[in-house]
Amino acid sequence: MGGEDWIELKFRLADGTDIGPSEYSPSMTVSSLKEKIISQWPKDSEYIPLSVNDLKLITAGKILDNNRTLAESRLPVGVISTMHLLLPPPTLHKKSEKLQVDPPVKNRCVCTIL
Repeated sequence: MGGEDWIELKFRLADGTDIGPSEYSPSMTVSSLKEKIISQWPKDSEYIPLSVNDLKLITAGKILDNNRTLAESRLPVGVISTMHLLLPPPTLHKKSEKLQVDPPVKNRCVCTIL
């Protein structure tokens, strides 16, 4: 890719471990980047994303849009940027009932007298 500057990224997981750093083309979409991250996700992790919609990439306080390219997201070139990965808790997955960690809450009545 003649003359194109590459973007070097590292991804920080919620447990403090990192994926990368690796170099990516500025023309790559955020959705394609998420697919690469999922393929590199640690297999011994407690929670593993199932699709690109399960991941949120956060850099400089903003969540990146799946349809935009890395260049459109204005990521810096020439330095290693760290992005944080946000993964929703497993109780939010509608299709998988086995992943629910919290026991169901029973209806309870509470009365407080001041």
